[in-house]
Amino acid sequence: MAGVDFTEEQEALVLKSWGVMKKNAGELGFKFFLKIFEIAPTAKKMFPFLRDSEVPVEQNPKLKTHAMSVFIMTCESAAQLRKAGRVTVRESSLKKLGTVHLKYGVADEHFEVTRYALLETIKGAVPPEMWSEEMKNAWTEAYNHLVAAIKSEMKPGT
Repeated sequence: MAGVDFTEEQEALVLKSWGVMKKNAGELGFKFFLKIFEIAPTAKKMFPFLRDSEVPVEQNPKLKTHAMSVFIMTCESAAQLRKAGRVTVRESSLKKLGTVHLKYGVADEHFEVTRYALLETIKGAVPPEMWSEEMKNAWTEAYNHLVAAIKSEMKPGT
């Protein structure tokens, strides 16, 4: 398949785990973001709705909404990867994602922290017997494709 090195087995693992997580996407998205902020507390400054808020992060309603949409987008993009042969993003275009990530100064280390937080969130969300090195690798591969697609749109002045 053009450009996407994502096997049928990897797709099956992603789909299986996403099937388990989907119903709790709101709660898991929130956990995912709290994990990011636990690892990289300064990341909070990158979100205007957190930066300008007096409310504790855990109680910020905008974070809950944002976290859920990011988590769903990431998982849906992973689930569609092999079938589509490329990264597909439903909610907003990759161009917009690239622009926003560039504007707020998202760098490689932020994507790495996010990948780690995503894997930890998924590991904690699926039954222990479902989590495996293969599943971890499948999600890593899918996430890396999404990041590469976002980075390709992170060009100043576009």
